[in-house]
Amino acid sequence: MTFQEVIDFAGRHAMLALAFAGLTLALIYTEIARLFRPYTALSPAQLTALVNREDAVVVDLSASGDFEKGHIAGSRNVQASALGPEHKLLAVAKERPVVVVCRSGQASADAAAKLKKAGFTRVHWLDGGIAAWQQAGLPLVKGRG
Repeated sequence: MTFQEVIDFAGRHAMLALAFAGLTLALIYTEIARLFRPYTALSPAQLTALVNREDAVVVDLSASGDFEKGHIAGSRNVQASALGPEHKLLAVAKERPVVVVCRSGQASADAAAKLKKAGFTRVHWLDGGIAAWQQAGLPLVKGRG
C-alpha cells in the first residue's frame, strides 16, 4: 500500500480516518503521561517483594464491605476521602514505601498522585488492583484485617 492510497482511503472514509487519528493521539498521550507520573506502578510480585524487603505500608481504598470480602494480608482499609498526609496510618510512614490499592487500579492511581503531591517520597500503586492480585494467583484475607 502506498502513501497515496492511504490518503485516498482517508479522503473516502473521513470518519474512520478521524477515529484512527484520535485513538492514536489518545494512546500517545496515555503513554507519555505514564512516563511522567510521579509514582511507580507495581505488579503483584513487585508488591510482595516490597512488603517483604522494606515493610511497605499497603493502603486499600476499597469500600469496607469489599475489603472484608478479601484484601491483601497486612493492608489497611482507608476511604479515599480520608486519605492524606494527616491520616494516622500515613503520618508515620512518610519515608516508608506506601502502596495504594483498590479493586481495579483506577482509584488507587489518583490517590497515589495525591500522596506524592502531599510530600510522600516513595509512593506506588498496584497496577490492575486487587483483580490483578487475584489473576496472579495470590491469596486474599477475609475479615476486617
